[in-house]
Amino acid sequence: MAGDSRIFMNQDMEIGVTPRELKKIPKQARDDIPIATDRTRLLAAEIKKPRQRYMEKSGKCNVHHGNVQETYRYLSDLFTTLVDLKWRFNLLVFTMVYTITWLFFGFIWWLIAYIRGDLDHAEDEDWIPCVDNLSGFVSAFLFSIETETTIGYGHRVITEKCPEGIILLLVQAILGSIVNAFMVGCMFVKISQPKKRAETLMFSNNAVISIRDEKLCLMFRVGDLRNSHIVEASIRAKLIKSKQTKEGEFIPLNQTDINVGFDTGDDRLFLVSPLIISHEINEKSPFWEMSRSQMEKEEFEIVVILEGMVEATGMTCQARSSYMDTEVLWGHRFTPVLTLEKDFYEVDYNSFHSTYETNTPSCCAKELAESFREGRLLSHPSNANLLSVVESEKEKETEEKEDQDEEKANGCQDASKVDGPEPIELNGANGTAGEVKDNLLL
Repeated sequence: MAGDSRIFMNQDMEIGVTPRELKKIPKQARDDIPIATDRTRLLAAEIKKPRQRYMEKSGKCNVHHGNVQETYRYLSDLFTTLVDLKWRFNLLVFTMVYTITWLFFGFIWWLIAYIRGDLDHAEDEDWIPCVDNLSGFVSAFLFSIETETTIGYGHRVITEKCPEGIILLLVQAILGSIVNAFMVGCMFVKISQPKKRAETLMFSNNAVISIRDEKLCLMFRVGDLRNSHIVEASIRAKLIKSKQTKEGEFIPLNQTDINVGFDTGDDRLFLVSPLIISHEINEKSPFWEMSRSQMEKEEFEIVVILEGMVEATGMTCQARSSYMDTEVLWGHRFTPVLTLEKDFYEVDYNSFHSTYETNTPSCCAKELAESFREGRLLSHPSNANLLSVVESEKEKETEEKEDQDEEKANGCQDASKVDGPEPIELNGANGTAGEVKDNLLL
């Protein structure tokens, strides 16, 4: 490798290109590089290494934001920042805000008493202090708590001879109400978030591909475990796949819409029982020219998003999941889970993720559509490989055409024998060549 590097650098210098310094690989990256002497072992190491998911099955996105320079933007939306915090940090902020507020105003009450000299005349009965029975910082802190939380004054109470104390009382009451509204609002929103409602919305572990109404379809199943339903439920899907443009630009996580019924309204669900969501693989589908063998070689991820309003609260709920290319089963269908009982329909969630194999062509949807259009698949309804059917049909057509051409050729020969002129012998009973020529001229 060192020799190769020197060769490349010498070639660059010969053509006038300044060689760039090779960046040092981080230790973790160096440790992750498999050490092997042959290409087979390197390929085996790459195959064993699991690919990183863009989204977990639970709906959590595996995206971390690093090197964020403008962190002040989080403070510009402080309410959302507090709501998004984890519970332990949220409770810590909640406690710290109230404690700091009480300490701040307690210090102001103590400072007023200190400036007025109330602390020096604590035992003077003729002295009228700003706050009765305020003898130090601890009592000022307790008076601040009583004022802001509206517990009610007892032993300590503000007097009428302290205008600065009256103004401070108004300020603390107003700011205390604002703090209460802000912090209690954050806690209420965090408690009432419908994130946990998504825990009872289920997605099948696998997606399947099979034929529906003579069309190749990609399908997955969704269900709701609760009796309270999701109102205005809708479903959408995205294909996450690397892409290279015609100009050579590489897009590592390109997002492509997968139509699950947007144009027909099938994406709006009445999610009372489990439903199978179907994507018809047609000309507009990203899987239109992708056969089974090609799909096994591709690397992609299908992200599905289910949205709706919680019936009990009216808040919007979103559940997410994803399917890797290895989780898409070609030639499978979902096992039925709905059975009719005496007075109701029963859903068997034990079979929610179950699938069974079915005869499905291994070709792409484009070839399948052409075969159905030409009627070549009708005589082979149980054949699992459409390509062999197409080839056999083409061979039959070729053989039939050859037979027809041969029959036409034989027919022409027979006709020439029956209707054609008698053969002319140049030397024989019919005369010489000159006589034959004269006869032809006549």
